[in-house]
Amino acid sequence: MTAARRRTREAIVTAALELFREHGFEGTTMRAVADRAGVSVGNAYYYFSSKDELVQGFYDQIVADHRALALPELAGRRDLADRLRSTLRAWITVAEPYREFAGRFSAVAAQPGNPLSPFSPEAGPSRDAAVDLYREVLAGSRTEVDPQLARELPELLWLYHLGVVLFWVHDTSPGAARTQLLVDRTAPMLARLVRLSKLPVLRPLSRQAVTLLEELRT
Repeated sequence: MTAARRRTREAIVTAALELFREHGFEGTTMRAVADRAGVSVGNAYYYFSSKDELVQGFYDQIVADHRALALPELAGRRDLADRLRSTLRAWITVAEPYREFAGRFSAVAAQPGNPLSPFSPEAGPSRDAAVDLYREVLAGSRTEVDPQLARELPELLWLYHLGVVLFWVHDTSPGAARTQLLVDRTAPMLARLVRLSKLPVLRPLSRQAVTLLEELRT
């Protein structure tokens, strides 16, 4: 993609996100997105065949914004639970403006075979970026991890992240307070499990989890 086309695509995504915040998903039309982005409707459809496809642009933007907010928060933190907590809280902060219509996004993504699923090939770049962030979360902590588990743990943490996202979608508490509580309580539990995975008595279980993840990929 040329630089000019990349800028046009980014302008369309930015316009769509602004309109989603202002009018919600259902209240936003492709014509309104095109007008806000300063392009023709035909040009908007060239990059995104529907509003649903714009959701993938939303995923990409959320991942980029999440990374930009989370990385400074990780500076100086070595405790894994603290790093997990701050990373997930950063995501909640970034995503909060979109919570009003997040259910629509999740309904689209939950459809089997839908390219907007976080597990689809089309979602690969945003998924890889999210997993890479959790790789950095682990790398900067002082927690030692079983080498075999360490290779797969970033993806397992991303799956934990998806579980938090699903809870957040259905959380109606002000400021996503219940999701914040979920993160605060589960991050230390998960960090402790990671630390304990090096113990001889638990190492077989952690390696079984790794094997299961590898089998599910095939």
